[in-house]
Amino acid sequence: MNQFHADKIKNIALTGHHGSGKTSLAEALLFCAGASDRHGKIADGTTVCDFDLEEIRRKASVSTALAGFQYEDYWMNLLDTPGILDFAGEELSGIAAADTVLIAVSAKSGVRVGTKKAYETAKALHKATMFAVTKIDDKDANFYNTLTELKTVFGSTVCPVVVPVIRNAQIVSYLNLIEMKAYCYDKDGKAVEMEVSDLDMAEKEYRLDGLVAAISEAVAETDDALMEKFFEGEPFTQKELIDGIHDGMNRGLITPVVCTSALTMAGIDMLLKEFTLLVPSADEVIPVQAVSGEDVLALECDTEKPLVALVCKTVADAFVGKMSYLKILSGKISSDMTVINARTGAEEKIGKLYTLLGKKQTEVKSAEAGDIVAAVKISAGTGDTLCASECVASAEMPVFPHACYAMAVRAKNQGDESKISAGMQRITEEDPTLVYTQDADTKEQILSGLGEQHLEVAVSKLKSKFGAEVTLSVPQIAYRETIRKKVEAEGKHKKQSGGHGQYGHVKIAFEPCVSDELIFEEKVFGGSVPKNYFPAVEKGLQECVKKGVLAGCPVVGVKAILLDGSYHPVDSSEMAFKMAASIAFKDGMRRAEPVMLEPISTLSVTAPDENTGDIMGELNRRRGRVLGMQPVGKGNTEITAEVPVREMHDFAMYLRQVTRGMGSFIMTPLRYEPLPANLLPEVIAAISALNEA
Repeated sequence: MNQFHADKIKNIALTGHHGSGKTSLAEALLFCAGASDRHGKIADGTTVCDFDLEEIRRKASVSTALAGFQYEDYWMNLLDTPGILDFAGEELSGIAAADTVLIAVSAKSGVRVGTKKAYETAKALHKATMFAVTKIDDKDANFYNTLTELKTVFGSTVCPVVVPVIRNAQIVSYLNLIEMKAYCYDKDGKAVEMEVSDLDMAEKEYRLDGLVAAISEAVAETDDALMEKFFEGEPFTQKELIDGIHDGMNRGLITPVVCTSALTMAGIDMLLKEFTLLVPSADEVIPVQAVSGEDVLALECDTEKPLVALVCKTVADAFVGKMSYLKILSGKISSDMTVINARTGAEEKIGKLYTLLGKKQTEVKSAEAGDIVAAVKISAGTGDTLCASECVASAEMPVFPHACYAMAVRAKNQGDESKISAGMQRITEEDPTLVYTQDADTKEQILSGLGEQHLEVAVSKLKSKFGAEVTLSVPQIAYRETIRKKVEAEGKHKKQSGGHGQYGHVKIAFEPCVSDELIFEEKVFGGSVPKNYFPAVEKGLQECVKKGVLAGCPVVGVKAILLDGSYHPVDSSEMAFKMAASIAFKDGMRRAEPVMLEPISTLSVTAPDENTGDIMGELNRRRGRVLGMQPVGKGNTEITAEVPVREMHDFAMYLRQVTRGMGSFIMTPLRYEPLPANLLPEVIAAISALNEA
């Protein structure tokens, strides 16, 4: 493969709502560019980018795929990202690695949640944006309604570049407003230039002058000289239009719109052409900021500078092991090169480097600034920065979405625990939005992610790649028990069975206190209980607080004071006093008004303004206490509340449904509070059933 320099590299993330036709569009682009020798279909499982078994089975993208290919004199890195909201972390990885974000919008369904989220993420990361209106050939498609909706939602920066010409409800040609030429496509997807009469018809039916004026106005905004020419009424040349849109895209002032049909290949060649003309090259984008010690560096996309490369994605590859996608921010990387991990300070030896076309890997010896390549068998994780020793600088990945949906993981087969642990470690390395931990209170293994499908895919990968089957269940709630009043209790353990007997006798006061652990004190006078038995009494109590008297939950907030007792010079022993302490504990707990405690968390929900009433009503239904709300910009409101963990397991699903995917939340452990009395029998029964199982 020829070595491409930064001015000839285009990095494009393909994003959009689920079902908008991203992967089909990627397939059509690759086929049209000659990178693929067949036009694959999602239904047949033959697309270049959806090559994972899970994606083929689901007929939907669940991870970001890299497809690098040459088109004319350019090297295009196309990153096909998932549109399902559960895999937002994968989309974020793709956008972070790209310089331009191409957002697919279905001409049937228009602007959806995924469209808005992709656009917002691109703008937040200062990426150039472009819309591709897909499925234009469908009988229910309406390009001009979709274009109007794009302008309404995203503003005047939306600029049509390729539009369809429709006659008798059929598309007769595609009009390139920059060239002012119309093209039709034969059954093989080959373009044929139309006669000038089609332009006359378009002028009559679509107010062509209005579309051209919209482009001219957008271009005029990019330069003072162009603005002056625009006000003087002079038309822009084709070169001025191309350069103006190109510059406007790079500065975030213009978002071009093209229309395509991945099925018929119509408009695909024009989209590739717009990539070469309008999309900014890797050396034109805003330099990435990196931190080196106390200094902040602007990393120039220059091969002559020291190497700085960002690990933007990690893949557990079945054949070559761990594979890391590297975005070369500056300098040059080559195989067998030794680099420094800026996060750990450790040296890293680069092995083989590959360009990727879906699952097809082509080995390369080196890659220059601006390119995206895959390195195998390196220890660095997603978000790490690999640097030359003379410039150790850390470039940050954007913050990944917070895992908000959790399930308990149990092995289907005994003895698979080690395979599960190793597999989960690899899967969570691959996906930073997945978290696999052990609950310190319930000792359950908890898998957390962004939704049901997210966890289902993780479990499916665990089985197919690592041979471990698990079941998912609702996690146990870490209830606790405590007391509400002070009592004194007596415990006597006396047993005679021939030879030495057993004798222990204690009087203990139990009272509430503020502590997560048992507090033990002794106030024994006169030697009624010898000092050498005090540790045995405390040990007996410490064993008892592991299981309370209501439902066998850990006991907190209890202070035990040893007051009195008696002993036998022959029959007393540490074991006897442990037993006596246990008897006193159980008797005292029953009489000290024991209560169950449930965990309470702080909840912070961000949602569109129109949904706040529904959400607050739902939180009240879930026994939450709303503490306040405040606007957070862009038509969103943040609601803060205190909520019982017991009621919040499926809140992620509720919030996604009511906000159509636009809401998000973070829940943080806060404290424990008494469980309402009406729920006590239900909780005790559930815990008892679990213990019996």
